Amino acid sequence: MRDDLAIAKSDQALGVLEELGVDLWLVFVRETDEMADPALSLAFRGSVVWPAALLYARDGTRTAVVGRFDAEGLPQGLFDRVVPYDQGIRSALLAELRRLDPRSIAINVSRDDVSADGLTSGMREVLESALEGTPYRDRLGSSEELLTRLRGRKLPIEVARIRRAVGVTEDILADVLLKTRVGETELSIYDRFHIAMAAHGVTSAWAANHNPAVDAGPDKTLGHVGPTANCVKPGHLLHVDFGVRAEGYCSDLQRMVFFGHPSEVPADVARAFDVVAGAIQAAAAALRPGVRGRDVDAVARRFVTERGYAEYLHAVGHQVGQNAHDGGALLGPAWERYGNSVERLVEPGNVFTLELYVTTPQHGGVSLEEDVLVTETGCEFLSSPQRELWCVPPG
Repeated sequence: MRDDLAIAKSDQALGVLEELGVDLWLVFVRETDEMADPALSLAFRGSVVWPAALLYARDGTRTAVVGRFDAEGLPQGLFDRVVPYDQGIRSALLAELRRLDPRSIAINVSRDDVSADGLTSGMREVLESALEGTPYRDRLGSSEELLTRLRGRKLPIEVARIRRAVGVTEDILADVLLKTRVGETELSIYDRFHIAMAAHGVTSAWAANHNPAVDAGPDKTLGHVGPTANCVKPGHLLHVDFGVRAEGYCSDLQRMVFFGHPSEVPADVARAFDVVAGAIQAAAAALRPGVRGRDVDAVARRFVTERGYAEYLHAVGHQVGQNAHDGGALLGPAWERYGNSVERLVEPGNVFTLELYVTTPQHGGVSLEEDVLVTETGCEFLSSPQRELWCVPPG
């Protein structure tokens, strides 16, 4: 079957190789239904059983060295050359490398970006053993920069799919949350989200056991945790973190609800909401091509702390695409756990979340999240930002 998106992304990969001056991108995998390199979903979107070498060359050619029984199952039109083997991949791979004679070879290893770290330890040993005694072993390097650009620069068809995912997510959020009533449990609310996903023909953007995260009242800790039997109560807040996967692309949004009349919203809750929403708008104003990820985070972080709140303990934004956390540049502080991802420059076509929380003394956390597309001059909200606390009167 022909996969036009995979062909378009592999064409894009060839262009990035030229930009970087890298001669060859080598994706080296096996048994991909069991252990899939994250890069496969970009420029291959197929599966293999036997060890396989997918070669994307700076000269514009694409070659697949695969087991004979895998060869017929490759996506149509994706590779210019298919080289099947029977007993072992080494001789066929070396023949292709000698034919291409690359001076630099990018492989999928990375310290800081899990989406660029798909070459397993065992397969790296197999590859290095196959290249022993050749000049190519010393020409291996990381594909992190290539994959950052390839994954982050969304094509128009990718943006369209993310827009659809965001639209469905917003519809479900409004429908479920505005029909939620006092006394309903987090588990019941969670179940209604999953019924709505099935009705819309979409699936979960991340592990279903905590999508959505449903947090009712002041005592539930915000984070990657699932729903409980905790009930919605009058005068309490409800926080939801929810995303869907539509046509292979994801959304990731957070919304806040107050159970009471607008006139009953406590002053500290109203102020906290305004600070979170304002920090997101400040980050959006700072988000544009060429800025470092940590500089965008610094704008939002300063907005929060200058208004008397403690720092939020995460990055203000991550990329969204085929995964809810899509790797590449990160809008976060220069903390150890983020490595060099926060030093990367934002590019047009990147899709980020903008998200943060503050905590109130009596009513718990207030947290919002939006999805935005980086344009040539700034950014565009793909979601409709929540600018007012949603109020559901009890009864």
